[in-house]
Amino acid sequence: MERLQKVIAHSGYCSRRKAEELIVAGNVFVNGEKVTELGTKVSSSDDIVINGQALSKEDLVYYVLYKPEGYVSTTSDEKNRRTVLDLVPSDKRVYPVGRLDYDTSGVLLITNDGTFTNQMTSPHKGIEKEYVAKVEGFVRKNESAQLRRGIEIDGYKTKPAFVKNVTYTKKNETSIVTLIITEGKYHQVKKMFEAIGHPVLSLKRTRFGMVTVEGMKKGEIRRLKPYELKQLKEQVKS
Repeated sequence: MERLQKVIAHSGYCSRRKAEELIVAGNVFVNGEKVTELGTKVSSSDDIVINGQALSKEDLVYYVLYKPEGYVSTTSDEKNRRTVLDLVPSDKRVYPVGRLDYDTSGVLLITNDGTFTNQMTSPHKGIEKEYVAKVEGFVRKNESAQLRRGIEIDGYKTKPAFVKNVTYTKKNETSIVTLIITEGKYHQVKKMFEAIGHPVLSLKRTRFGMVTVEGMKKGEIRRLKPYELKQLKEQVKS
């Protein structure tokens, strides 16, 4: 279930603000009933009519993008920076599933399925996100243990993480660490490492659920394979 104004906006009919105006003005009907309350939720099976015109239901599409650094994970940017949608050859109104920072690369899902997006980004669904971080200094065992137990950042405690493949480069005193989390809060991975005294120098998301960008080049995009989509949805149910 999604908010009506969001569904209208994602369909490409108009902006979300304009959709809200249409709802309040009484120009939107759901299953034959006039809806004027903002926040009303609808499902993909509901019939939506705006000013006497049925809202078209687009075919749902699912992509995986190997996001390069230097792109923002939004549909538009007030600073006129390049967005990940500049890399998506789609005639549909799509959007990223969650975000990767401007200077972070790796797996990013793109879709026009709002329900799928909510499921994939919910911290309660337990979808694993795997990152490889290059950080300042040597990450010791006791510090890895802190990450595994959960760590206080921004007034909350992170869920237990999985840490593996810690390697050191003595020449420039850095560590390469693989970190697996099931959340996705703003700058979470960077803040977790900063909290233990190891600022992140570079970051890549190597896996989202079981989806990877293996065999892909930065900036390349492909359709999500049917078995990948099926496994992601099954993981949410389980």
